[in-house]
Amino acid sequence: MNIELTQKEFRHLLDLAYIGNWVLNSTRGLDRFEAYDQLQEKLFGLASKNDMPELSQVFMGHVFPSQAYEEGGIHEAIADYEDAVFFDILAEELARRDMSEEQLSPDDIGELTARMDNYMTEFEMNGIENISLNL
Repeated sequence: MNIELTQKEFRHLLDLAYIGNWVLNSTRGLDRFEAYDQLQEKLFGLASKNDMPELSQVFMGHVFPSQAYEEGGIHEAIADYEDAVFFDILAEELARRDMSEEQLSPDDIGELTARMDNYMTEFEMNGIENISLNL
């Protein structure tokens, strides 16, 4: 299979592969999805052959994203995503907890959404500053 890409498109493909592999494998320890590691290695191996040698490095016979690549903003993009997902999940879980005495039904979606919106407004204004736990 051959795919024709501009350099900019190839650079975006590297970002997508890196982010996807990060999501799938960053928390798995040694139980990684090797096929995704191998595909990422293959793509970053092509970087040096396509006038982007600064994006990859070879270590112990394997190709990895370079330190310059990893420090170039990709982790900030991942962190922004993780923050957004964290607050979305937290808002929904808190809203569901608030409504736990009632059995949630399709009729309750408006109430649930309103509570989630209230939590999201709070998080946008104060982050987690006002969250407390009663243990």
